[in-house]
Amino acid sequence: MGLFIPLGMLFLGGMLTISSVSMHLFFLQLSWFAIGAVVFLAFFFFDWRAIFNNRWFIPSLYVFGVILLAFVTFFGPVVRNTRSWIVIGPFNFQPVELMKIAFILLFASYFSRRHVGVARWSTIFTSSILFVIPTGLVALQPDLGSAFILVTIWFGFLLFAGLPMRRIMLAILVFAIVGTYGWSHIFKDYQRERIINVFYPERNVLGLNYSTAQSKIAIGSAGFWGKGYGQGTQTQLGFLTEPASDFALAALIEEWGLMGGLAIIGAFVALEFWIIRVGRIAERNFETFVCVGIATMFAMQFLVNVGSTLGFMPVVGLTFPFLSYGGSSLVADFALIGIVNSIRIRV
Repeated sequence: MGLFIPLGMLFLGGMLTISSVSMHLFFLQLSWFAIGAVVFLAFFFFDWRAIFNNRWFIPSLYVFGVILLAFVTFFGPVVRNTRSWIVIGPFNFQPVELMKIAFILLFASYFSRRHVGVARWSTIFTSSILFVIPTGLVALQPDLGSAFILVTIWFGFLLFAGLPMRRIMLAILVFAIVGTYGWSHIFKDYQRERIINVFYPERNVLGLNYSTAQSKIAIGSAGFWGKGYGQGTQTQLGFLTEPASDFALAALIEEWGLMGGLAIIGAFVALEFWIIRVGRIAERNFETFVCVGIATMFAMQFLVNVGSTLGFMPVVGLTFPFLSYGGSSLVADFALIGIVNSIRIRV
């Protein structure tokens, strides 16, 4: 199927859903798409391997991302109860999206040169320091959804690099200890409640479980073919919260039915297989690791977004790649797909 059919299905499905919800958001998303398309084409027409091979480029991108994160975490404006955004006129940009790109490139470079010695404590310790700094800043904002994605990217690289089972079990134990401490001392009350409510969906349906309950109603009432464009009652009457972003899949299914939802999920799976295939045929370890990192990031965002839509996971504000409204995330996603496509056409 290649790249453009599944990518086109995801993006067009998202634009249909966003236009049904808000024409203002539709035109904003078109503006971000134009920026993303330019970035994608830049990777298509130019061979960026020379830049990536420069010993200073990737570390500099990582340091720049950390500086931006630190600035916005401590001095940025409060938007939706977090300090995650840089606001420029009508556009909001999340530095964490740039950090995800830097994260993938940095660890792809790091582990592609050290995967033989991945079990060494020096390798694990250095990578953990590089991982903890930006992840800690993101958690302080607090943006626990993005922090979780950074965790899974790093851990995915460790697994793919061949971390022995004893080290994996130790890492899980460390995460459990850190998670227990975070639950008691870092998580806010509403964050703990969101996690608890996943196990008690019938409770607090007019409070923290409201969004998930309305999402289930939207999906359950859609039927096989849906209610039609602009006819979704939960979406159009404002019962479904954030129908253009967090719950874009629920809004799409309500209006386009189970068939529309399965088509979108199928397109995403096809896109993932394309990224993995490019990684398998890549000429260098670095390029393979880049594809692994990108596939991991997309997969985890997909699982968390769909899981929260269906009530299996807490709502943490992660977008469905290429489907949900989100300017900086859309540009970052196009940049990552552009990198994979650049690898493919130069194999």
